[in-house]
Amino acid sequence: MVLGSHALLVERAQQLGLNVELDAYLPGAPPRVPQAGRLQVLDVPLASPCVAGRLDAANAPHVLALLDRAIDGCVSGEFAAMVTAPVQKSVINDAGIPFTGHTEYLATRTGAAHPVMLLAADTLRVALATTHLPLRAVSDAITGDLLDMTLRILDEDVRRLWGISRPRVAVCGLNPHAGESGHLGTEDRDVIQPAIERARARGMLVDGPIPADTVFVPRALSNYDVVLAMFHDQGLPVLKHAGFGHAVNVTLGLPIVRTSVDHGTALDLAGTGRADAGSLIAATHLAQMVPGRETGKTPTA
Repeated sequence: MVLGSHALLVERAQQLGLNVELDAYLPGAPPRVPQAGRLQVLDVPLASPCVAGRLDAANAPHVLALLDRAIDGCVSGEFAAMVTAPVQKSVINDAGIPFTGHTEYLATRTGAAHPVMLLAADTLRVALATTHLPLRAVSDAITGDLLDMTLRILDEDVRRLWGISRPRVAVCGLNPHAGESGHLGTEDRDVIQPAIERARARGMLVDGPIPADTVFVPRALSNYDVVLAMFHDQGLPVLKHAGFGHAVNVTLGLPIVRTSVDHGTALDLAGTGRADAGSLIAATHLAQMVPGRETGKTPTA
């Protein structure tokens, strides 16, 4: 089932010559068996007419209304999971609404104390200790408390989402060569290593800190179920190189299941019919496959 503007979806289908029937979603009605050529839509009207590929801050409230409706439905149990398409953060900020990304917004709306961003491509899974921060702020953000919470959530949610009984976690160092025993920075020795030791004391299978240019060697990766990178561009370039187009973004630490695509908005492809839906399909499949997810309810996109 899709949340969106019914009128806009009709317009785009006609524009692209797609033979699809759009059915209205009725809250409380029994779930429908998916059928080719039919799409169930929960209508959330636009605030302003939409031109493909053209940003319009007037529709920023519409974007947030979509997210709010999906979140409310997942929290209440109406929906089993949510799958999000990419969002243009800048246009929401241009509307005067503070917004740093889906991950942070979902955490605030669901009361999650510590969301963790993870991307997965086949057996490669990369989580982030910090997300959308300037590089100069990363070192100060990496604290023992942050790593303790992140490692605990990683252990719990990798078990829950992928059914791995004892996840093996590789923790990247922050500095080159994991700090060279303090000669290239002290964060690895003074903050990251103690957090790893505390995780081991809790029974987790954790190694590190390992230099990022070492842990992503294929032979090293084969020893782990998930890698924890210290910052956004330490881990995600490798993940996207390995799996762009079929990788999935998962938010851990939430009381709901949320998956997403691994790419941005690609405004130049909007309305052309040439966008690759591979990552969206993979994100939907993962949302449907979560072990223990209550059956009979519909993932919403």
